Amino acid sequence: MNEIALSPVGMVRSPVKEQMDDVWGGVTSIIELDGNVVGAEACKGLEEFSHVEILFHMHRVPVDRIETNARHPRGRTDWPPVGIFAQRGRVRPNRIGATVCRLVKVEGLRLTVLDLDAIDGTPVIDVKPYMTEFGPKGEVRQPEWSRQLMATYFGVDPKIK
Repeated sequence: MNEIALSPVGMVRSPVKEQMDDVWGGVTSIIELDGNVVGAEACKGLEEFSHVEILFHMHRVPVDRIETNARHPRGRTDWPPVGIFAQRGRVRPNRIGATVCRLVKVEGLRLTVLDLDAIDGTPVIDVKPYMTEFGPKGEVRQPEWSRQLMATYFGVDPKIK
């Protein structure tokens, strides 16, 4: 396969400094887009959208931890082993994260977002407006183990604002 080279378009500024699995609910982050990479009007019109999809590189995941096969999500043997592409774990081959989050404010190349599960200093690969037409078509189904996993993912940590 051909190699793909990506350059960050910006950086996440978050009160969350270390990798964690849960309590992303209520986390307010700033995405600082790089004016040397994108034009001054790159976000023009973005404030018309309620949500954005943020693609980011989980750069602090060590390469030797990357999973390319199946594993028990979060190491829980009471959940079935599933392939890395059947889960959203951070130890994926290219360490790319994608989250749809609420867009709170647009100030030039500074975006304030809510519930972005990326730690401080995370490189941002892309920002896309969320449009319902790109959302799921038809009924959404997912296994019970994934519902259990996500039950506290967007919980609120009182120490993080």
